[in-house]
Amino acid sequence: MSDWFEELAGLLRIPSVSADPAHAQDVTRAGEWVRDFIRGAGGSAELVDWHGQPLVIGEIAASTNHHQAPTVLCYGHFDVQPPDPLALWESEPFEPEIRGERIYARGVADDKGQLYTLLAGARALARAGTLPVNVRFACDGEEETGGHSIVEFLEADERGADAAVIFDSGMISEDRPAFSIATRGLVYFHLECSTGRVDLHSGSYGGAALNAAHALIRTLDALIATDGRLAAPLREGIEPPTPQELEDWAALPGGAAELSDQGARPADSRATEEFYLRTFAEPTLEVNGIESGSPQLEKTVLPVHASANVSLRLAPGQDPDTIAQVFQRLLAAATPDGAELAVARRSSARPGIVAPDAPAIRLGQDAFERALGVRPALIRTGGTLPIVAALADRGIPAIISGFSLPDSNIHAPNENMLARYIPLATDTAAALFTALGELH
Repeated sequence: MSDWFEELAGLLRIPSVSADPAHAQDVTRAGEWVRDFIRGAGGSAELVDWHGQPLVIGEIAASTNHHQAPTVLCYGHFDVQPPDPLALWESEPFEPEIRGERIYARGVADDKGQLYTLLAGARALARAGTLPVNVRFACDGEEETGGHSIVEFLEADERGADAAVIFDSGMISEDRPAFSIATRGLVYFHLECSTGRVDLHSGSYGGAALNAAHALIRTLDALIATDGRLAAPLREGIEPPTPQELEDWAALPGGAAELSDQGARPADSRATEEFYLRTFAEPTLEVNGIESGSPQLEKTVLPVHASANVSLRLAPGQDPDTIAQVFQRLLAAATPDGAELAVARRSSARPGIVAPDAPAIRLGQDAFERALGVRPALIRTGGTLPIVAALADRGIPAIISGFSLPDSNIHAPNENMLARYIPLATDTAAALFTALGELH
């Protein structure tokens, strides 16, 4: 077995599920693993308690003239999504396994495996005495539940950096790299709908008493997108893509293939044609989960309580506070008479934009092209990284890339990466740090 596998497996075996309080100590253990790796690479690092959230802050100094060398800030997160449903995993989620060409484990693509390659790339150059930049690591253990601690840390950190590198994204397709120059924001809500004191006999009261499940469904249906577009108030502030971006997106794999490869079905007749516009540049509303009554057992009740988790992905240019207020106002207007709706805002993050002409982006593209033989395309991403907006506020250009693939099953059972991408990404990270030495 490859040396990298055994080393990375030590991190992947830690069930650092930040959404589950029972795994709080495991999140801390994962942070300790990252801290100890940086120290073992010759750097300095500490596990910091940032208002109850673990952060790893460390640095591997440039091999020579570190006081004059550029500083590259590397971000990654060491927490992971919950592994359930466990029955759908073909191997234990926290016991890494190589099957065929791929390594399977929760967190191997998002984001422990990718963070590992940044760590290992910096270590390789440091051990060779050829690291031309100071590589500062700022890593958190709550990205999967909000990612606010790293944002607050950056706002308080006065040191700054010349560039940032984040490997928490993916390839367009196998061996087709990309840099994301914009990320969507996020506002996450929990909804509780109540229509009475206790569940009722559906035969005695059905058709006469207000059903909480019906009320919540009707409320949400009034806000769900029609033909891929939310109501105009929820689209306020959108920064539309440029003609050049639209031209570049047209060269990406077709939307029909992107959906069918995941076993997904188009939301409507134009969904495949507008795939990238909708996932890169439009806000979306998704019901992430809904619960009421007895969804499994045959139980003829009329439920008077219903709940749902709902997320809004925000397009670049939108403000989470503004859109949250609009969303709550529209919900209130759509709630049927007699139903009581309680809305709790759980988390939020701003969209982020990176200047495509920043010198760090050009140097990064050059480095990737040397390492991989292919120049990264500049695209947007539909996901959310709270740190990107915080970096933009500090004037730090971010190279957001990665090596996961569309079928890496991120956030799903059987999460995976191509095994050959671990050493390849490590070499690419080293090439990237070398290229960024030219920033000064």
